[in-house]
Amino acid sequence: MWKDSGSPADSFYAIRPECGEVPKTRFKIKAGKTLSVRRWQAAFNQEGYLDIGKTLSRIQRGGIHPSIRGEVWEFLLGCFDPRSTFDERDELRQRRRVQYAVWKEECRQMDSVVGSGRIITAPIITEDGEPIQDPIVLLEANANKGLTSTLDDGAVGNSDSLSTANGTEKAESTCLAPLDKKVIQWKLTLHQIGLDVVRTDRTLVFYEKQEHLSKLWDILAVYAWIDKDVGYCQGMSDLCSPMIVLLEDEADAFWCFERLMRRLRGNFRCTESSVGVETQLSSLASITQLLEPKLHQHLETLGGGDYLFAFRMLMVLFRREFSFGDSLFLWEMMWALEYDPDIFSMYEDPQSSKDKSEGSRGKVKSIRQFGKFERENMKNGSKSSEAPLPISVFLVASVLKAKSSMLLQEARGLDDVVKILNDITGNLDAKKACSGAMKLHKKYLKKDAIPESQVSSPRRRTFTRRLTLRLMSILL
Repeated sequence: MWKDSGSPADSFYAIRPECGEVPKTRFKIKAGKTLSVRRWQAAFNQEGYLDIGKTLSRIQRGGIHPSIRGEVWEFLLGCFDPRSTFDERDELRQRRRVQYAVWKEECRQMDSVVGSGRIITAPIITEDGEPIQDPIVLLEANANKGLTSTLDDGAVGNSDSLSTANGTEKAESTCLAPLDKKVIQWKLTLHQIGLDVVRTDRTLVFYEKQEHLSKLWDILAVYAWIDKDVGYCQGMSDLCSPMIVLLEDEADAFWCFERLMRRLRGNFRCTESSVGVETQLSSLASITQLLEPKLHQHLETLGGGDYLFAFRMLMVLFRREFSFGDSLFLWEMMWALEYDPDIFSMYEDPQSSKDKSEGSRGKVKSIRQFGKFERENMKNGSKSSEAPLPISVFLVASVLKAKSSMLLQEARGLDDVVKILNDITGNLDAKKACSGAMKLHKKYLKKDAIPESQVSSPRRRTFTRRLTLRLMSILL
C-alpha cells in the first residue's frame, strides 16, 4: 500500500544560507494526518462555532499545516472560545488590539524607543534611576558584562541604541521627579530584552528584517510592564519568537504569548531564594524515582538529584533541543493533548477557574472536546487538590528514559549527564517524544505518588534554590 512520506515544510521557516550547523526539521506535511486548511475550515459551522474535537486528534497525529498554524494556536492557547461565533471573536480581537495599543503607548511614554522600530541593547538607567548618558559608560557597562551592542547586518545598529540612550528624552528626564521603583525596574530590563532578542532564532531569514526584531522587543517590553510579578526573564524571547513568525499582527502575537505565559509564568517567578521551575524539577525527580528507580538513584549518586540538568528543557519547552519547525510541531501536539475546552473561560473569568477546580465541567458535555492527556487525567479522577502535572514534565522524563542505558553506563559525573543530554539536539523525534510522554503518564497515574520527602532532603532543596538562581543565565 502506498504511504505518503509527506512534503517538507522548510520553505515556511527559511534558514539563512550562512548558517550551516542547524538541526534539520523532521516535520513533514502529510495528507490525512496533518491538519489541513480544508479540514480546519470544515470544523466551523455557519455561525462560527468550532467543533474542536474534530481537529485535536488530527493535530496529535500530524501537527498543523504551517499556513494556518497561527490561527489554530489562538484556540489551543485559549485566546478564543470554540463555542463563540465569528462575530464574537472579531469583536474580542478588536478589543484586545485596542488594549495592547493602550499598554504600548503607556510604555512609550516611559521610554520613546518602544514602538520606534529600534531596540535597546545597552543599559539606559542606573539602579538608582539615574539616566546613563555617556556613550563610553554604555560601552564599558556592556564590556564589563560580556555584552555587545554591535549587531549583525540588517539588525539595529549600535548607533541607534546609543542615540536612544543619549537623546533628548534622557536629557529631559533629569528634570523630572524621581522615577517610581516599578518604572526603574522595567527600564533596567529593556537592554537585557534587546540582547536576548538579537540572539533569538538568528538562523531564520525572518529575523534579518529589523521590523521583526523590533516587534519581538516591543512585545516583551510591554509584557514586562504589565506582568510586574514576573517582568522579563531569560528564555521568554524563545517562547515569544514563534508568535511573531506565525501572526502578522503584533497585538495578536502579544495575546498568544500572554496566553502561553499563563501556562508557564510560574516557572519564571523568582524570589531571593527560589525559582518557580523548581516545582516541576521536583515533580520530574518524583516521576523518575517512581518509574525509573535505578536511573534516579544513579543521578542522585552523581549529585544530580535536583535535576537541574533538565532546567532548560522545561523553561523554554525544548526550543534548544529541536529545530525551529520541529519545536512548533512539538508544542502544538502538547497543547492538543492537554487541551481543555474550558481554558478560555478559565483565563477570562477567575470564578470559572475556581468552579473547575472543584470538579465542575459545566458547559462541555462531550469528552471528545478534551485532549487525550487531559482525558487521562479526568479518568484518573482528582486524587489531590494540586493541579495535574503538565505534559512537558513527562516529556523530559521520556527523554531520560530513552537515554537511561547511556546515562547508567557512561555518566560518571554531572558533566557527562549534561553532555549526553546535549547530544540529543536535532536527534529527537517530536512525535515519538510525545508518545513516550503519554506512556509514562499512564504508568504514573496507575501508581501512588511517593512522598516528596523521599525525593530530596531539605538540605539539598536549599542548595538547589541557590544553585538554580546562579545557573539560570548559563543554561539558557
